[in-house]
Order: sequence, then C-alpha cells, then structure tokens
Amino acid sequence: MKNSRRILKNPLPFHYENFEKFGDIFRIKAGNSDEIVFTRSPKLIKHILQKKHKKYYKSSLQTKDLAKYIGHGILTSNGEHWRTHRRMVQPAFHKQKLHNLMSTVRSVIVSELKEVKVGKTIDVYPLMSNLAFQVVAKSLFSSEDIQDQMHKLQHITEVNQRMLIKEMRQPYLKWWFQLNGSIKKHLQLAKNAQLLLSNIIDERRNTKQEKDDLLDMLLQARYEDGKPMPQEQLIDEVLILFTAGHETTANALSFLFFLLAKHPEKQEKVYQEIKNVNLEGDNVLSVIVELKYTQSCIEEAMRMYPPAYIIDRVAIEDDEFEGKHIPKDMVLLMSIYELHRYKGYWKEPDAFIPERFQELDKKEYQDYYYPFGAGPRMCVGNNFAMFEMILAVAEVLKKHIISTELSEVDINPLISLKPVAVPLKFQVR
Repeated sequence: MKNSRRILKNPLPFHYENFEKFGDIFRIKAGNSDEIVFTRSPKLIKHILQKKHKKYYKSSLQTKDLAKYIGHGILTSNGEHWRTHRRMVQPAFHKQKLHNLMSTVRSVIVSELKEVKVGKTIDVYPLMSNLAFQVVAKSLFSSEDIQDQMHKLQHITEVNQRMLIKEMRQPYLKWWFQLNGSIKKHLQLAKNAQLLLSNIIDERRNTKQEKDDLLDMLLQARYEDGKPMPQEQLIDEVLILFTAGHETTANALSFLFFLLAKHPEKQEKVYQEIKNVNLEGDNVLSVIVELKYTQSCIEEAMRMYPPAYIIDRVAIEDDEFEGKHIPKDMVLLMSIYELHRYKGYWKEPDAFIPERFQELDKKEYQDYYYPFGAGPRMCVGNNFAMFEMILAVAEVLKKHIISTELSEVDINPLISLKPVAVPLKFQVR
C-alpha cells in the first residue's frame, strides 16, 4: 500500500531500488498472504524459461486477467491448449511465408509514412502505432475495405489495456471496478471486438477466395484429427496477433528512432548501409536480411527498451534453484529491463552502442538478452517483427534525416514498455 501510487505510475524505479538494495532476487508481500519473487538473475531466468520451463506456467495475470479481454490464444494459455495451438500458428511465420508477405508489409509502411510532416516536430509514437497496426491488419486481412473495423479494433485494444493495467497495479480496488461498472463496460468492448472479427472471418469463408495472407494460413490450419480451428479459437488467435503484434513493434520503433535521432553518427551509418538497396522488387526479404548494421541498431534499442520488460511465471510444482526452494504456486516476475542493463554483463549498459551486436558472438550474450522472450514460449512472430522494423527504418532514413531536442525519453510501462512521447523532427534528405 505504501508504494502503490508510485508503482501504478511506473514500477521500474521500485524494482531498481530493491535490486540494488537486496541483490538479484528479492521477495515482496502483495497482500495478506500473497508473495511475489522478483529477479534479474540471468541464471534463474534461464532456469525458469529454458532449463526447467515445464515446471512453470504463465501466471493468472495473463491467463485470466489479460485473457478475459483478448481471449485464450497462444499468448494467454498454458499446457496442452498452448502446445496444440502454437503448433498450428507457427507455420504462418515460417520464412517462406514471410517472404510472400514482405512486399505487402513494405507497401503499408510506404503508405503510412506519407503522414510524416516534414520540417515539423511530431510525436512519432502515434505514427508508429498506426503503421504497425496497419501492417498487422493488412498481413492478416488483405482486404482494402475494412479500415473502419480496424480503427474500431485498435481503439478497443488500447482502452482495454489501460483498464487491465489499473486492475493489475491496484488489485485492492477490483471490488470498486466491479461496483462502478468499469470491468463490465470493458468486457462488452472485448465482445464487440470479437464480433467484429467474427464478421470479417465469416465474410472470408463465404467468398471462398484464397488471398495467401495470415488469415488464410490460420483457416487452413488443422488439428491432428484433421479438423479446423473452431471460430471462437480462431478469433482469439487473431485478436492476440493484433494486440501483441502491433504494440510491441510500435514501441520498439519509437524508441529506436529516438536513439537514432539522438545519435546522428549512428543514423548516418544506417543510411550508408541502406541508401543503395532496392526495396521495390519481389525479393524484399533477401535484401533486408543483409542489412546487418540496421538490425544491430534494432537489437540495441530492444536491449535498452525491451517491449516485454517483465515476464511472469508461476511454479506448478516444487522446484530448487542453487539451494533455494521455490514452492508450488510461487509467482515469479523476471525483470528483462534490469537484465538488459545489468552492469556486470554489459559494457556501458546505458549507452546506445549497436556495434556491440556485431562485435560479440551471440553465445556471449544469449543468456542475458531476451528481447522476444526465450525457450519454447519465445514470441512466435519475432522474425516477422524484426523484418518489419528493418523495412520501416530503411524507408524512413532513405528519405529523411531525423533529429530531436529530447535528451531522454519518458517511459510508460504498461503491458509492454511504451514511450510517453517521442518528439522528432523530420527533414528531407
């Protein structure tokens, strides 16, 4: 209760202070009996996410609290339900499928970047949010005539997230949220989103047209007995791809463009790499995978500002780690933000140094770098997101020089790590 107001606003300083005071693992009481373990220990995080991942499930923060708004898809489920649907969704993100989607992704990026106001300082986050949302929308649904539905869906996902954050950070007020009708109102919004998607899916089924988009791939997915995904499950998976797929990318791109604007010498190195590449052909993917320095800049931005800044798990059975007992039902929160800025592992952890990802062998940092999570539950769309971001950076910097007067960007840790505002100025190159 003493720390509730500051935690509601931004929990990261609370985390940092206690890690510095108590070490890489500390425990708090969140209620009369509830205890939560926080950790930035790379060994414990690897133990939970990879070595002993079968002993840990996602906690009710995701499987109940988040799921009531976006359904029980691969992000919000556990056990056999998760394994089955992960196997069905995974093929949609294989490299050959992504190869077919990249021209579509590029066309959306080029279209959205027409909204850039040259010579004026603008908050780049809304621009990146719309860009990332439209990329997911067009990749899922090839239709040109669903813009109104997509704007409604975007609005619903944003307002429901704000409600969920209130519930998660102020659990002692859940009775009030129930009493004043807030939860009921937002659950109705979630039903509206599901109905919207259901109508789009029905229309696709009725036309019987194959469009080679992500929705087609999900419609063609089959369980082991040959049956397709039921409508309710299909809606849940699509809604999760929207929610997780656009927001994390928008966040990462906004932080990245801030860092490139703040470091013009790094921006110039990216420009020298991308200035002569041809992104207009049919083989876009083979071009962007060669933009190694651009990718290193993205990796460094996601180190400094990881979208999934904290990962939760709950022990489903008793476990041991380096002599410490982890009892069944213990909730553990792993601070990826703290791990990515750990002075013991990163040289100048608060500095933007993309070159580190070119100089270091991946084996040197793979145990303390988790921009997309780790283990079997690593983000299913990590390659899609990386390719999309490389394309966005290339298209922006081919035409613009970006600058900022901002020395530091304020952060807003919600479900993912968001910037409060990122004022940037775009000039024609």
